[in-house]
Amino acid sequence: MTRISFTLIALLAVVAFSSETISAQQNRPNAPRNLRDKVIEYRDLEYAHVDGSSLLLDLYLPQGVKNPPLLVWIHGGGWRNGDKGRGGKLVPLGTDAGYACASINYRLSGEATFPAQIHDCKAALRWLRAHAEKYGYDATRIGAGGSSAGGHLVALLGTSGGDKDLEGKVGGNLDQSSSVQAVCDMWGPTDFLQMDAHAVPQSRLKHNDPRSPESLLIGGPILENKAKVAQANPITYIDKNDAPFLIIHGSQDPAVPVHQSHLLHQALKAKNVPVKLHIVKNAGHGGREFNTPEIDTMIVEFFNKSLKQAKK
Repeated sequence: MTRISFTLIALLAVVAFSSETISAQQNRPNAPRNLRDKVIEYRDLEYAHVDGSSLLLDLYLPQGVKNPPLLVWIHGGGWRNGDKGRGGKLVPLGTDAGYACASINYRLSGEATFPAQIHDCKAALRWLRAHAEKYGYDATRIGAGGSSAGGHLVALLGTSGGDKDLEGKVGGNLDQSSSVQAVCDMWGPTDFLQMDAHAVPQSRLKHNDPRSPESLLIGGPILENKAKVAQANPITYIDKNDAPFLIIHGSQDPAVPVHQSHLLHQALKAKNVPVKLHIVKNAGHGGREFNTPEIDTMIVEFFNKSLKQAKK
């Protein structure tokens, strides 16, 4: 394949996976400020410091709600782009429903290869638990949501609890758990090796290519690094004790085939993990088809059932 073709594939990959990415926000002081007189916002809190760089998160606290559960948003962007922004779809939904919410940054694949990304996500969870009393939310009831690459990472959070290789030591707080009690995975990938075989006809992405987002994530062509692909697959770690899942995907997704969510759904069901798969007909990779009252209600009700019910 020519150099031009490789460049074109890489460009298409970035465009496809970054269509939902929120532009980076300028750094702001950590002091809180009021949003719509309903939410107190803390921006750019450092949860870890790695290789000379700060890993940051934003925290949103609904006023007048005592000790609410916490929802954590993980952004997409093909693991190579994106930013915590304003918390994607989850933060406005969550704060309106009375949840504390966090939106996190993590190292992108141009900075570090897998498992750095999940190490960072787990570090953020540990930091959030360690600081729950300070900010006033319930560290025992934490849900996670993400889209695309973020969907992949929240699925890993939901299934890989206790795996030492994926836990890492980023940011410390190792006395805290990085587990989550509910997962909303929006059009995230699972088994990278099966993506090309189940792509929709209009897809231009070639996931088996050495410059695909998945190959860049693991640091080499996925066809030549199958053990690392398995390490990055949330299905590898599923057991009956995993958190409940809500999986949402478009039937005509040109970037992440819907087959990826079918695989995860089937694997969770096989281990008797509570899971619901919602397929949006004729929808692609994110977009307006997912911004409906039906889906918004589905997400909020899922977290309400999983996190707001009386604790045992």
